[in-house]
Amino acid sequence: MNNTIALANTFLVFFFLLIVSVTSNIIQDSCQKAAKGDANVKVDFCVATLEANPKSKTATSLEALVPITIDMAISNATSISSKVSKLLENKDLDKYTRSCLETCCELYSDVPSDLQTAAQAVKSKDYGTANSYISEAMDAPDTCEEGFKEKEGSVSPLTKENSNFFQLTAMSLALMSMLK
Repeated sequence: MNNTIALANTFLVFFFLLIVSVTSNIIQDSCQKAAKGDANVKVDFCVATLEANPKSKTATSLEALVPITIDMAISNATSISSKVSKLLENKDLDKYTRSCLETCCELYSDVPSDLQTAAQAVKSKDYGTANSYISEAMDAPDTCEEGFKEKEGSVSPLTKENSNFFQLTAMSLALMSMLK
């Protein structure tokens, strides 16, 4: 009886390690291929963000990673919108910065629903529609940053967030293109 339990436990540990190994390889391989196909994808960022996401731990295929990256982008866009709203509460903002933040708020306002549409399109393997919606969302961070750059000395308080969002959408597009 004890031998049977020990054997079962050994099998479970081996099976768990195998799944972790397969998932890690899927993430590493997918991110490396995505970066080779798209200069906007940074391997380290891709691997780190996917490995940090609990849903990725059960992914066993590239097809499973694409919706995860879209979900991360949705979450990130929502977080950016919240940060912008908080920044806009500051009554001491200069007029130019306030205007830029309002533009960023507007840019990100439709992004979560657009990415939800993209996620549904991926689910039904309509990659053209998904590509269109993700590409549209991908414009938000660049346009947001450009607004701040138009005035000398103006600094965007969203640079890191915009960069991360851009990376997430680039990952989504690059990984999705590998499914076609």
